[in-house]
Amino acid sequence: MSNKLFGVLSIYGLLIACAILLGAILCQREARRLRLPPDTGIDMILWAVPPAVICARAYYVIFRWDWYARDPLSALYFWQGGLAIYGAVIGGFLGLLLLSRRRRLPFPTLLDIAAPLVILGQAIGRWGNYFNGEAYGREVTDPAWQFFPAAVYADGAWRMATFFYESCWNALGFALLWLYRKRAKRPGDVFWRYLLWYGTGRLVIEGFRADSLMLGPVRVSQALSAALALTALVVILRRRAKKQRPGAVPERPDRP
Repeated sequence: MSNKLFGVLSIYGLLIACAILLGAILCQREARRLRLPPDTGIDMILWAVPPAVICARAYYVIFRWDWYARDPLSALYFWQGGLAIYGAVIGGFLGLLLLSRRRRLPFPTLLDIAAPLVILGQAIGRWGNYFNGEAYGREVTDPAWQFFPAAVYADGAWRMATFFYESCWNALGFALLWLYRKRAKRPGDVFWRYLLWYGTGRLVIEGFRADSLMLGPVRVSQALSAALALTALVVILRRRAKKQRPGAVPERPDRP
């Protein structure tokens, strides 16, 4: 499977660009719906995407340094693959935090706008792994399952198509969050549900991966997914309990 379009354009990079463009359109639309200042959606993209890409690459390179130490300059070639999702989430989070402080915008609301778009971008971006022959799972030895999308032929064998499993999980997550966003009662509700949904799916799927980022015997993304999903679950349950407490006063929308 070629990872170049017309032998020139990186399909991985093209998919990332498409995800960013679609995110920008939806982000601007959501910012208008929530009556935030004009161009807030565009500002969110400009402030979140650069640090997201930088952190995504840095995160990946750090845990693959044994490979990149041979050719440090190749660490800059992010369009060839090797962008860690959690690094992107951390970078985007920091970018939006700076934007909220600079423009005095409600940070939880920015996170709520970003959450469905991030998981949509993750669903799209996983297909870049297909063309790059990465993010696959354990070897599939049963011929009855040696077909796509149950498995994918990579690294000389049929392997679990974990990139496809996660792409489907993320696409479903986007649909659910997009439907839920208008019913959310408190700022931050959408974001915490994003962490719960994505973290739970990644926790399971990462266990099937054959190319996980490792820290000793620990799968880094699996451990982080468990921590984030558990944290999100606790926060959601506490918010729900607080809301149902007798005499509780409803919170006002977190808008400027």
